[in-house]
Amino acid sequence: KLEGISRMEKQIKTIGVLTSGGDAPGMNAAVRAVVRTGLHKGYRMIGIQRGYNGLLNGECFEMNLRSVSNIISAGGTILYTARCLEFKTKEGQDRGAAKCRELGIDALVVIGGDGSLKGAEALYRQGISVVTLPGTIDNDMPGTDETIGFDSAVNTVLQAVHKIRDTASSHDRAAVVEVMGRHAGHIALAAGLACGAEYILVPEVPFSREKLAVSLEEQMKTGRTNSIVICAEGADDGRALGMWLKERTDIDICMTNLGYVQRGGEPTARDAILGGVLGAAAVKALAVHGYTHHVVGVERSRVIYTPYEQAEEKRRTFSRPLYDLAAMLGAAQDAFSIEEKF
Repeated sequence: KLEGISRMEKQIKTIGVLTSGGDAPGMNAAVRAVVRTGLHKGYRMIGIQRGYNGLLNGECFEMNLRSVSNIISAGGTILYTARCLEFKTKEGQDRGAAKCRELGIDALVVIGGDGSLKGAEALYRQGISVVTLPGTIDNDMPGTDETIGFDSAVNTVLQAVHKIRDTASSHDRAAVVEVMGRHAGHIALAAGLACGAEYILVPEVPFSREKLAVSLEEQMKTGRTNSIVICAEGADDGRALGMWLKERTDIDICMTNLGYVQRGGEPTARDAILGGVLGAAAVKALAVHGYTHHVVGVERSRVIYTPYEQAEEKRRTFSRPLYDLAAMLGAAQDAFSIEEKF
């Protein structure tokens, strides 16, 4: 077994790292951990800029300890990121694998979301060893309980909603706050539960605008000075919903779309730690375990390695019981059915 590990270590001399798709707080912490762990183990480390697009164009540079100094608390990604339509094609994937061989990259660490994972799988099918770190604020990646960037995004929403509630309360207003989450409502649910939002709208749970309007009217008639509606972008258009509610109820309603502010900024301690742990684990996956096509994630706070073909079985599902708890605590039972009893 030891001889086998030694052979695997000799086969890998150069490891590349790239960030792809939407940026997420904590990506830099992950890049730092990948580079420093790789250098500690004696590998040559190559940074690839602008994701798969940069790989195809050969935008890369050799990284050393100084390359990743003072980046752990920085938002965004020092390697930059971009979406690459060409990499969705067979020709683009062939070019990507050929470019890895041309650059002498024996293995690749990809940090990103679902689209990045699909690109990594394509490179593996072309004979390139690739491991993927889940980096996306949406927390909807397979093979992990939590993604790099999710906690930071939730805390950004939380801080914004606290400020919005202050001003809404001062003017006897309701506020509709649109957050990211086109296909998953994890940010809306977590932030809504943490801030005590009266209503949480997510793509996973259908809702009625009319029931929401009636409930909101009743809430405000009881003497409430404010109500918060957190709306994931995949559940409804926040601005359109706010305008409709304003016309339907005559309640003074303010609308806020937090947009890209959720992606930026310094990562929370949780995301900086998660990025560091998973970054180091990615190099271990390649160098020690000899893994060639795995998602490196966490399950019950433990690092796990899941082959791409099995990762979908470990996709985080939306927690309906937690949603129902948030509805109960937010006094919105009359607007949404609660299936779980507490």
